[in-house]
Amino acid sequence: MLSVRDVSAHYGEATVLQGVSLEVGAGEVVTLVGRNGAGKTTLLRCLMGLHRSMTGAIRLDGRDIAKLAPHKRCRLGLGYVPDDRGIYAKLTVEENLTLPPQTGPDAWSLSKVYETFPVLKERRRQAGTHLSGGEQQMLSVARVLRMGARLLLADEPTEGLSPILVQQIGDIIRKVKEHGVTVLLIEQFVERALGFADRAVVLRHGLVGWEGAAADAGEELLAEYLGGETASTL
Repeated sequence: MLSVRDVSAHYGEATVLQGVSLEVGAGEVVTLVGRNGAGKTTLLRCLMGLHRSMTGAIRLDGRDIAKLAPHKRCRLGLGYVPDDRGIYAKLTVEENLTLPPQTGPDAWSLSKVYETFPVLKERRRQAGTHLSGGEQQMLSVARVLRMGARLLLADEPTEGLSPILVQQIGDIIRKVKEHGVTVLLIEQFVERALGFADRAVVLRHGLVGWEGAAADAGEELLAEYLGGETASTL
């Protein structure tokens, strides 16, 4: 579904990505892991068109989208959930869900959102500020699905959440996968990431250090590719 080939990116004179290549198949959940500064967020922003990739190709269903504006990538089925969740805090849940335009044939109906995430229906008259962190993340994901995302790019969806809420995020990822949505997510904590994912991709110094089945990504292997850090310290 998504093919990334030799993508590089810079901030000023600093090189952040040095020729990243990876594949994400339809229906997969793939997690990007790596130390701070490895280029994970920059890669997602390049995929969404929010940061300019200097070289390489980004293909969605075989089409090169590297030069397309973010809103055009959105129309093709890319959706981005930033680490700050990006919801309208003063609007109600339902207003957050109905405000974004539905841009593609795969856009979820409001009834499908409420069926998949019943808590959002229960909270539909409440403002975003009154939701828990896990509920805000759920709303952020649902907004992107309402717009027609077939490939969800999620930047650290469990950041700042308690262990109980982290479990809720895992349930969200599993639910969207059941509906055929592909997910590429960043996760800072390896144990969480491997629990969500089919495959893992390790970024190190702007390059892919290792990739493979999540079940094969043991702590010793990951520590080797992450410069001696263990899973618990990422």
